[in-house]
Amino acid sequence: MYVCNPLSPPDFLGRVKGVIFDCDGVLVDSRDANRMYYNLIREGLGMLPITPEEEDYVHMHSVTECLARIIPADRLEEADTVRRNLDYDDIFPYIFLEDGLVELLDVLAGRGIRMAVHTNRTNTVERLLRHFEIDNYFSPVVSAGSLKRPKPDPEGVLTILAAWDLPKADVAYIGDSALDERSARAAGIEFWSYKNPGLLAAMYLPDFHSLRRCLAPEAAGT
Repeated sequence: MYVCNPLSPPDFLGRVKGVIFDCDGVLVDSRDANRMYYNLIREGLGMLPITPEEEDYVHMHSVTECLARIIPADRLEEADTVRRNLDYDDIFPYIFLEDGLVELLDVLAGRGIRMAVHTNRTNTVERLLRHFEIDNYFSPVVSAGSLKRPKPDPEGVLTILAAWDLPKADVAYIGDSALDERSARAAGIEFWSYKNPGLLAAMYLPDFHSLRRCLAPEAAGT
């Protein structure tokens, strides 16, 4: 696995024409927000907060899968009612853009590289992108709510490839979880691991500044 290093940018960066981003843990740091969201649902049912293991799970999976994991089956309808009554705007103050993201997006856009989002969020990703004023960078935005099969199924990646009409060899997927890795591999595109060196990836990104400097050597000193 190549570790992204501006001093020796890999040759394969030169052929990239499209980059797909995961959302949670990649575009944004939302771990605290996700924990709060699902704890509010559990609190509404009179249940205890989620466990650390459950926290890891809800950070990666769709809301349907998460509720099935943390709520008893006979209370799922009740949990869904609690969820629909939550105001997600109250969660936004606990979500933060990843450091260096906007600068990287500007470099990618300047090089004519297309960008998309593929996330297991169900119906909040568009609001999140608008909230941080980064929605104009991405097309398409594919969420679990628009798919028959969420990650790790390759359906979302293949939907983006079809919209772009680009060869698989020209597209990379940036993710931070095993679901992202498996989705990229199943779709036959290159996977770049963000802040998670334990994944099987073509490239490991310790931060977005390193990737930006690889793509724009003139920015190496910034």
